[in-house]
Amino acid sequence: MKINILTIFPEMFEPLKQSMLGRAAEKGILEISVTDIRDFTADRHNRVDDTPYGGGAGMVMQVQPVLDAFRGSGYGGKVIYMSPRGEILSGGLARELAEEQEITILCGHYEGVDQRALDAMDAREISIGDYVLTGGELPAMVLIDTVARFLDGVLAGEESVMDESVYSGLLEYPQYSRPREYEGMQVPDVLLSGNHQDIARWRWEQSLELTAERRPDLMEEYLSQPHELTRKEKAVLDRYRKK
Repeated sequence: MKINILTIFPEMFEPLKQSMLGRAAEKGILEISVTDIRDFTADRHNRVDDTPYGGGAGMVMQVQPVLDAFRGSGYGGKVIYMSPRGEILSGGLARELAEEQEITILCGHYEGVDQRALDAMDAREISIGDYVLTGGELPAMVLIDTVARFLDGVLAGEESVMDESVYSGLLEYPQYSRPREYEGMQVPDVLLSGNHQDIARWRWEQSLELTAERRPDLMEEYLSQPHELTRKEKAVLDRYRKK
C-alpha cells in the first residue's frame, strides 16, 4: 500500500520509520512518501498561510501551495484531510482504507485549509476524536498506524488484528508476565493452570466486566449481536443482559 503525506512539518514523520511500520516498509508492504507543502509555495517569503476572508482569528492554509504540492508530487488515490470536523476514525473505517492501493493524507494547520483546495482534491475529512490538536500530523500518524495493522504481513504471524481490543467487540482482558509474584501481587492462578479452555473463558469474562464498566456503549452493541456460546457462557452473558 502506498501512503502519501502532504505537510509543512515533514520531519514529524520520522517515527514512521521505526518499529512495526519500519519493518513493513522494509518488506515492501508499505510505502510512505512525504512532501513538504512549503516547497511549492509561490510566496517569496515561503509562506503558505494568510488571513481568512470575512475576518476571524487565526490564519488559513492557502489553496495555491496545497494544490500545487498535491499535483506536483504526482500523488494519487483517495485524499484524506485530517480534520476535527470529519467522520470519526473507527476500526471499520480503517479496514475500508486498508483496501485501497494508495491514499494521500493532507495535514492542516492554523485555522484549517482553504475549502477550494479540499473541493478540488475531493478530500474525505477524518477526525481521530472530538478535540483539536495543533496540526494534522499526529492524527495522520494515528490513521497510518491503524490502517497498516489491517495489511497482510504487517503483524506477526501469530497475531490477528481482529483479536484485539475493540475489534473483537470487547475491551481487552488484563495481561500478565513474569515474575509470578511481585511485591505481594500475584498472577491469577487460572493463567498458570495450563487449561486453555479455562484461560479463554476467564479472559472473556474479564473482557465482559471491563467493557461493561468502561464502555457501556460497546457492551450494549456486543449484547445485541448473536454469539456461538456454551450453556455456561450464555448464563454469564445473560447476567449482563439483566443489568
